[in-house]
Amino acid sequence: MSLIRQHLIDPEICIRCNTCEETCPKDAVTHNDDNYVVDAAICEYCMDCISPCPTGAIDNWRMVGEPYSLDDQYGWEELPEEQPVAEAPQGPAEAVEDEASAILTVAHQGEGGKAVPPFSAAHPYINIYTRDAPLVATVTGNVRITEEDASADIHHIILDMGSAAFPVLEGQSIGVLPPGLDDRGKPHLMRLYSVSSPRDGERPNHNNLALTVKRVVYESEGVEHNGVASNYLCDLIRGDKVNMTGPFGNTFLMPNHSEANIIMICTGTGAAPFRAMTERRRRRHRDAKGKLFLFFGARTPDELPYFGPLMKLPERFIDRELVFSRLSDRPKEYVQDRLLKRAADVAGLLESEHTFVFICGLKGMETGVDAALSEICAHRGLDWPELSARMRREGRYHVETY
Repeated sequence: MSLIRQHLIDPEICIRCNTCEETCPKDAVTHNDDNYVVDAAICEYCMDCISPCPTGAIDNWRMVGEPYSLDDQYGWEELPEEQPVAEAPQGPAEAVEDEASAILTVAHQGEGGKAVPPFSAAHPYINIYTRDAPLVATVTGNVRITEEDASADIHHIILDMGSAAFPVLEGQSIGVLPPGLDDRGKPHLMRLYSVSSPRDGERPNHNNLALTVKRVVYESEGVEHNGVASNYLCDLIRGDKVNMTGPFGNTFLMPNHSEANIIMICTGTGAAPFRAMTERRRRRHRDAKGKLFLFFGARTPDELPYFGPLMKLPERFIDRELVFSRLSDRPKEYVQDRLLKRAADVAGLLESEHTFVFICGLKGMETGVDAALSEICAHRGLDWPELSARMRREGRYHVETY
């Protein structure tokens, strides 16, 4: 039997974030309303999609005689069991398997994918809890952190894990399983949320974590809808139980060496991982040599989560640039505009091998940020395409948008 190694996506832990489809250079990944799938006739095992996947759903393989079709994969609710295959003489199929295995090994070593973690980041644990075996956490706090009359309803939610082991690092995410069924009678899909507390918990040395959640309300075909997971979380009260999965994410991680300069660029609730990183350094490395540089964008000040605590941090500890796009008395300004205003400082940091850039927030913001960094580098005599590619290879440039 002639065998091939087929690349598959696990529908049980896939969060349908579209990262794999956007990343694939061959357009081998596609989707329907239910699943993201890989076309075996197009996939060339380039592995570009592996590292960016936040849950690991993309990293699944089967040795098959006949590839599963797209229609097969579209209908899956879970991966099929791996079938035993008869040994065959050494031939082209084994050569393909050997080559794919070699590429896969390299990818896991950080050379084949598009993202690797910072060299000094702590070891992340992922996929400890799953949809079939979630961790049940208890709500110990839920506070609205924007004003009641603000257009953005953002909550700071604290979840306690009790005696369960749930190691999570700054930059990682958890999955939340909203209760109930969707309009097709299926359980709601898992939603991913970045953790906004440091690794020792929202309250130090307690087995808890914090999330930053914006209540989502949107209009479709003239009808107003509530986002399923965000409204579920924002409406929780103390003592409620939440089914969690994860942790997820093994590259968007905080560097731990004290010389690390961390440039954090975010919009809205994209600030969650940066709150975690900032709080970690405030607690454990307050006198670190490396610089914290935050570019934080929102429409108005009242939509800026954590505005009060952020402003209390001393300037010698963190350099803050708060950017607003909807102020009535001034022109629209975005984070990329403020990057250009601080070009000299940004360029100086980009020249250091200890500088790490993290971008988190609404999808599309990375385009403007990339253009601004390119312009900054050009005025400094730096080649941004070459520099950014090197920073990615070295685990120093990370983008997480949604």
